[in-house]
Amino acid sequence: MQLLPTVTAGTALFLDFDGTLAELAPTPDSVHVPSGLVTTIAALRQHLGGALAIVTGRRVEDVDRFLSPLLLPVAGEHGAEFRLPDGTGPDIAPPALGPALDVMERLAATHHGLLVERKPHSVALHYRHAPDLEALCLAAVQAAVAPLPGVELLRGKCVLEVKSAHVDKGRAIAIFMQALPFEGRTPIFVGDDVTDEAGFAVVQGLGGIGIKVGEGPTQARYRCQNPAALRGWLASARTSLAAAEASIPPSPAES
Repeated sequence: MQLLPTVTAGTALFLDFDGTLAELAPTPDSVHVPSGLVTTIAALRQHLGGALAIVTGRRVEDVDRFLSPLLLPVAGEHGAEFRLPDGTGPDIAPPALGPALDVMERLAATHHGLLVERKPHSVALHYRHAPDLEALCLAAVQAAVAPLPGVELLRGKCVLEVKSAHVDKGRAIAIFMQALPFEGRTPIFVGDDVTDEAGFAVVQGLGGIGIKVGEGPTQARYRCQNPAALRGWLASARTSLAAAEASIPPSPAES
């Protein structure tokens, strides 16, 4: 099995949520956050001097709810929503998604097993409970998106998402890397889906590391078997960083 890279005190760590930190669930709201995950993330953030952020297709408020009581730096909706470490974020206007939403809602009303997820800057159609409808859903949503300016269709794991063409996880990470405490560090980004490929490209272009969770083609240079294995790697990184800190002798002013 491939050994995953070492997280050092000079790392900037970027983590996807669904399928990465937590296993995928039948519906977006039924995700289970494993015991100990929040504690591990909180400790890692402290050891990394705050240079840990969540980069996800989720809304920022969803991340806050699942990882409560943490309030982390987050790029939500693939970077359409932002919370930088100082609490600010770029002002990104939402695209006009009405026609795509209308098509998704008609499909969901007509076919059992489809679920429409509305977000402030995007809309998604989940077909995990009706995988045989993938071709039908794809054709209908593609037709709805084609005439819309400035939007794009993302195909994820049993989900079709329509969002602004001007945001993606790679651009989100690039924004973080220009802000303290991320600036000047070596970035690592971990994700599981095709929507994470833009993030892998950016971190590796900056001399960092991409880690793909699960199967499927990827440009990431490392691969992790599943979310449980990824959580084990994070826990080990926490232990190693704590040990490294404990081995540093105190400065004269502290002794």
